[in-house]
Amino acid sequence: MKKRVVILGGGTGGTLAANRLRRELPDDVTITVVDRDDDHLYQPGLLFVPFGLARPESLVRSRSRQLHRGVGYCQSAVDHVDIDGRRVYLADGTTAPYDVLVVATGAALRPGETEGLTEALTSGRVFSFYEPSGAAGLRDALARFDGGRIAINVVDMPIKCPVAPIEFSFLTDWYFQQRGIRDKVELTFVTPLDGAFTRAVCNRELSGLLTGKHIELATEFNTGQVDADGGKLISFDGREVGFDLAVVVPVHGGAAYVDRSPGLGDALGFVPTNERTLQSTVRPDIFVIGDAADLRASKAGSVAHFEGEVLVRNIVSYLAGQPLSEAFDGHTNCFIESGFGKALLIDFNYATEPVPGHFPGPVGLPLLKESRLNHLGKLAFQHFYWHLLLPGHDVPGLSASMPRAGKNLAAAAKN
Repeated sequence: MKKRVVILGGGTGGTLAANRLRRELPDDVTITVVDRDDDHLYQPGLLFVPFGLARPESLVRSRSRQLHRGVGYCQSAVDHVDIDGRRVYLADGTTAPYDVLVVATGAALRPGETEGLTEALTSGRVFSFYEPSGAAGLRDALARFDGGRIAINVVDMPIKCPVAPIEFSFLTDWYFQQRGIRDKVELTFVTPLDGAFTRAVCNRELSGLLTGKHIELATEFNTGQVDADGGKLISFDGREVGFDLAVVVPVHGGAAYVDRSPGLGDALGFVPTNERTLQSTVRPDIFVIGDAADLRASKAGSVAHFEGEVLVRNIVSYLAGQPLSEAFDGHTNCFIESGFGKALLIDFNYATEPVPGHFPGPVGLPLLKESRLNHLGKLAFQHFYWHLLLPGHDVPGLSASMPRAGKNLAAAAKN
């Protein structure tokens, strides 16, 4: 009987995994990608939409057209997964049996987890740029904004691309300086963390940039309510941050079908996953890639890219009855746009925090330092995404393992 690999999700992780698997597995193994629509969104581009630097429609391409020949595509929402029966039940009434299931359905916004936020997002005063319509609405709101208080609020972690709200803060400073009214705008970055970022060396750098740009930092603020009418973010401990315009990143969770699939996910709908092999701890025939996993690694597109190499190797091994490789080290790589045509770059993993230096070696892009080169690298990533990352190509110098060469590891040792 033919082996069947079913991949739930045709986003970054699901697409690159399907394309890599098609090259590695024999033709008699069927590979099918399932997703609810045919719109593949380049999510990093949403950051630029509110500032008029990108159009939402330019960020979308056909999901099915990103898949190699020999990969099937099924357009349907998922109702639930029967992990004991090894079968996916689809919203169109059909089922998809599998020998290996890959969960690649990412993370979803859950504004309903925060009192008042669902209603606030329709008020015209509160927006989220993590989806296209919100980013477009925020673009129009910023264009109308002539002064007052703007709060950029992360409700809770984890979130997709955890540096994006910081980037938004930096770009908002740049945007209003370009308009000549920065002195009329108060910016506050509101986070549940005890600093701008979770790692000490990087936190110092980003906190310093926020201070230098006169962006107030409100830490350990756990948002319990968003009051759009009163213009207030209210924390569980009673603290308040006022706003005339709020940019809120809602609580994230796994895809809704995970909650309807007994035994598949945790309380937030993320799938428990071995952080080294990417095999789920739920069932050995289920693997996870990207934001759908409950890993310590950041929920960023680069992580899915680095995971792909290990995931595919281990699925091939699993189908052959061979031991799995414990090779994924949490490698994460992120450009951080800082405005005025500059950006920083961070590169880290489970064991090593972001430090200064260069990537991918002693001669390369500067790490943890603003530069024009990093900004150009961020802009170039969109081409890299469509033409190298999604097709699943190996890129010299960008392996699954974090490179140590070029990094000032002593900087981390001092903390």
